[in-house]
Amino acid sequence: MNYTICIARQFGSLGRPIAQKLAQKLGIEYYDRDIVEAVSAEMHLPVSTISDLEETAGKTTFFNMRFPLGTQTSAKQDMIFDVQKDVILSLAEKKSCIFVGRCSDYILENRPNNLNFYIYAPYKARLENCTGYLKMSLEEAERSIEAVDRARNAYHKRYAGYLPDDCLHKHMLLDSSVLGIDGSAELLAQMVQQRFFS
Repeated sequence: MNYTICIARQFGSLGRPIAQKLAQKLGIEYYDRDIVEAVSAEMHLPVSTISDLEETAGKTTFFNMRFPLGTQTSAKQDMIFDVQKDVILSLAEKKSCIFVGRCSDYILENRPNNLNFYIYAPYKARLENCTGYLKMSLEEAERSIEAVDRARNAYHKRYAGYLPDDCLHKHMLLDSSVLGIDGSAELLAQMVQQRFFS
C-alpha cells in the first residue's frame, strides 16, 4: 500500500528538517526541491528559471520562495504548477513518500492514503531557529519570516484556494517548539503508524 504525507510549514518552524527526519524514520522518500528539478527536466528549462518563476519575486539568502505578485509571469507560473502537479501525482502513484510544500496537500487531499500536516512555531522560536539553525542575522530572520510566510500564503491561496494552515484541510497542526526536530518527527511517525499500519 502506497501512502503519502504532505507537510506545509511556517518559515523558521523547522518543517523541512522535521520532514527529512520523518522520512528517515519511516524509510520512505522525501521530496522538496527535487520537484523543481523534475519540472525543469519536463519543461526543458534551467532549474534557476523554474525556481524564480515558481515562487520568487526576490531572493532570500537561503531560499527562493517569494511569490511573483505581478502579472507578467503568471501564465508561465501556472504552466509550472500544472507540470509540478503531474510530477507529484506520478510520484505518489509509484511509492510511499513525503512532500514538502508546493500545494501538495491540496493536490493529494482526496487520496485515501494521505495525511496532511502543518508545522508552525511561536515567532520567538522561529527567530531563534533562523539565527541558530539557519545561521541568519536577526534582521535577516525578521525579514525572511515576514516575506516567506506572505509568499507561501499567497501561493497556496492562489492554487489551493485556502491558506496552508487551514485546519479544515489538515490532519494535524504541530507546534515544533514543543518537541523539537526529533520529537516532532517521532510524534508524526507514531500518527502515520497508527493511521496506516494498525
